[in-house]
Amino acid sequence: MTRAYPLSEPVANRLDPAFAEVGPVSRVRLPYGGDAWLVTGYDDVRGILSDGRFSRAAAVGPDTPRMSPEPPGGGSIIMADPPEHTRLRRIVGRAFGARRVVSLRPRVTALLTALIDDMEEHGPPVDLVAAIALPLPTLVICELLGVPVDDREKFRGWVDPILSTTAYPPERVREALDEFSDYVCDLLDARRETPADDLLSALIHAHDEGGDLTDLELVTLAGTLLVAGHDNTANQLANSVYALLAAGSWPLSGDVDSAVEELLRTLSVGAGVSLARRATEDVEVAGVRIAAGDAVLVSLPAANRDRRVFADPDTLDLGRADNPHLAFGPGTHHCLGAPLARMELREALSALGHRFPGLRLAGEVEWKSGLLARAPAALPVAW
Repeated sequence: MTRAYPLSEPVANRLDPAFAEVGPVSRVRLPYGGDAWLVTGYDDVRGILSDGRFSRAAAVGPDTPRMSPEPPGGGSIIMADPPEHTRLRRIVGRAFGARRVVSLRPRVTALLTALIDDMEEHGPPVDLVAAIALPLPTLVICELLGVPVDDREKFRGWVDPILSTTAYPPERVREALDEFSDYVCDLLDARRETPADDLLSALIHAHDEGGDLTDLELVTLAGTLLVAGHDNTANQLANSVYALLAAGSWPLSGDVDSAVEELLRTLSVGAGVSLARRATEDVEVAGVRIAAGDAVLVSLPAANRDRRVFADPDTLDLGRADNPHLAFGPGTHHCLGAPLARMELREALSALGHRFPGLRLAGEVEWKSGLLARAPAALPVAW
């Protein structure tokens, strides 16, 4: 039996309960590109994401099963396999490493303090998305890459259409992609004229001097880092505050690191499934034969609720001791920005809890819809 995906209409940021109705490997039909295998078990998901027989590079083009109208294109780090992926990851890896994240922490603290000061001066009620969750990671990634801060509102207008499933018509998605690509090209030209100690300058050097990047790779890598570097963290932060307030667990007490990991495990901030991979040979997964050429989707949120790995998986246990969640993905495509995202989440939740221990919801939460992201579009709070 082949089921349509999404399995049911999403509700807020909760994991679709219909995942419990499907087996560890099942057939689904995506809105675009046709049918694929859906894999949900923890061990199977972890195995696929670490198995070179499942290729991202082979899942490029209009026949790729997917949630969004625009098919994934080549040249992007997220659609590359080794050795190309290894080369691209090496170029940008140092910018997101543990040492760089430690050096960024004082700047993140300063940005947070300024944003929270503005929030307090405004007075309640405040939309926490507009006040903190969105501007913080946006400012951080702009500084890291060397993007003019004044442009942040401009590229925000492109991000939602680019990450759209049904919220925008396909022609608007294509238009946003073209506009954003033109913007990134102009940005790279400007940075080439005036290099600085930032990631964009490093990428330009790798292209111009080292020959390590093609023209397409330069533009797509810069654009990917700009979009992914702020949108995912912004959604996770908004989701985390909402989840803590809804659970009566605000402000955080105890181990903040443990709480952040549990929030990463339990909250669904995306479409529930990964980008597709294609099997390069016949592979058996959970007793099911996946033929060479078949598309495969894995669900990290479903894997993070696997009862064979996590005790009481549907419970938000902020002190959970053993938490080997897959929120950032294992294997080759483990999220480059994971250390930075963790640091921003820890700092933001701690600072907000310290300044506003009485934070509470102050109205109806408006949820994003028709987008790959599942998070509050607006989160009204008071204190």
